[in-house]
Amino acid sequence: MWYLIPGLGADERVFRRLRLHGTVHILNWLAPQSPTEPLMHYAARLAESVPLAESCWLVGVSFGGLLAQEIARLRPMARVVLISSLGGPHELAPVLRLAGAAGLHRLVPFGLISCLPRLAQWFFGARGGTEYRLLHQILRDTDPVFASWATGQLLAWQGPGLPGAVRLHGTRDRLLPAGAAPIDYVVPGAGHFLIVSHAAQVSQALNELASQLK
Repeated sequence: MWYLIPGLGADERVFRRLRLHGTVHILNWLAPQSPTEPLMHYAARLAESVPLAESCWLVGVSFGGLLAQEIARLRPMARVVLISSLGGPHELAPVLRLAGAAGLHRLVPFGLISCLPRLAQWFFGARGGTEYRLLHQILRDTDPVFASWATGQLLAWQGPGLPGAVRLHGTRDRLLPAGAAPIDYVVPGAGHFLIVSHAAQVSQALNELASQLK
């Protein structure tokens, strides 16, 4: 059983190229109950879609990786896979930690991000054609209120990271670079849009991982 959690503002569209063996569920985002709803409280609400005694895989992409780790603390039968995500708050770039501490993310006009698709394309590492169009659509559809809340939670995340989480990361991730963090599946040349741009490789890695740990 797979439970997939997309990245900040994204939805099931980023998983359409995956070909996974078994039943797949998408954990779509819920609206925050307040601008200050804690990540752990939000994770508990999202976890209501995952049966307590079910053996399953939680696959979190980018910001979704934080939620996968928080949900797994509440669902001990779940195994976690992080794609283009953080294994712990210590992996966040120092400049982003400073921005979060200073509250600078509150000044970001999230509603205007969709007006800068080419800049976003560079940061996400999306290739042209269908990848660029998909990224543009996702940015256009992102709720600015949710984006502001999620960014604040990402920058303020205290963790700790979840031991045993399996990690997939691209070598050209400009948004959340892996740095010196240990990565189980390194994808050469892939950026932050790894889940889309290299979906075949991601699918193969996930299916192999699941078959090995049955």
